[in-house]
Amino acid sequence: MTAVAAPLSGLRRSSPFHIPDRRKPCKTCVFAVMKDGSVASSATEGDEGNSSSFHTSPKFPQLEMSSNQSNLAPKILKIDASYDGSNFRFDRPQPSDEEGNWKHTRAFGRFIAREALLNEELWAAAWLRAECHWENCSDVRYPGIYKRQFANKEFDAIKKRCSAQQAEKCICIVAQVKKDDKNSKRTALSSIIGTLDLSIRQLLVGETFPLERIKQPAYCSIYQADQPKYAYISDLCVSKHYRRKGIAKNMLLLANEAATTYGIKQVFVQVHRDNTGAQKLYDQIGFQIVPEADRRLVAENRHLLSLQI
Repeated sequence: MTAVAAPLSGLRRSSPFHIPDRRKPCKTCVFAVMKDGSVASSATEGDEGNSSSFHTSPKFPQLEMSSNQSNLAPKILKIDASYDGSNFRFDRPQPSDEEGNWKHTRAFGRFIAREALLNEELWAAAWLRAECHWENCSDVRYPGIYKRQFANKEFDAIKKRCSAQQAEKCICIVAQVKKDDKNSKRTALSSIIGTLDLSIRQLLVGETFPLERIKQPAYCSIYQADQPKYAYISDLCVSKHYRRKGIAKNMLLLANEAATTYGIKQVFVQVHRDNTGAQKLYDQIGFQIVPEADRRLVAENRHLLSLQI
């Protein structure tokens, strides 16, 4: 424990006409930095029993950092289960096919794609997106810190999007290695190898595709119940150790199947113009560029693709 004293004292000028100083004497405060990061404050003699303490709010999730300064990349996450009162377990086993009550699932080879139901799976999906986002940023110093911040925000965002309180329906789809005798001890956190979000949205009045933004009369309502709905796919990523195994393709096929259960007939996705690999993947499934939207997305260097299902 390190203590830093900050004594404060009043100043008195010498004068032949001395006027008593009626100001209360200033107190000496001591601030102690604790091991757990909390800060305790107490007054010295003359103010006993008037001490107070300040504690930092718990951080979640917390990553176990390597003590080796040459390798600051975070190890697999360490969870503080008291964050939101949920039953979050770092060692929760990967659920089997019999244990899960999944509405949307697709098995292929030794992998399976399905909707994420556990908080552990949502956090693993958020962490995978952080890994992919910072994968090619070799010039960034201490990328582990940025990954952690990215994953924290994404985890909260996924939970909010997938909550029942949201008017917009959203499901998080994950891919994992099938549970068998060889990997029976695999945890729910370490089993996620791919992820994407599927959102069911509604076109604005006058729109024929997302972000068309046709100018409306002032009296026209922006949202109407009878407007056509569509599906939007976002945040598609696969762990670099499991790429080129059909995982992204099967997650997309599952997303299309899930969209049909909500009565959706059209799916949209955006892709970077320089990402030729992703464009080939979408082309294999049947996505096509929306010409009307292409001019609007030039500044963002993206294509808007559409698929009729």
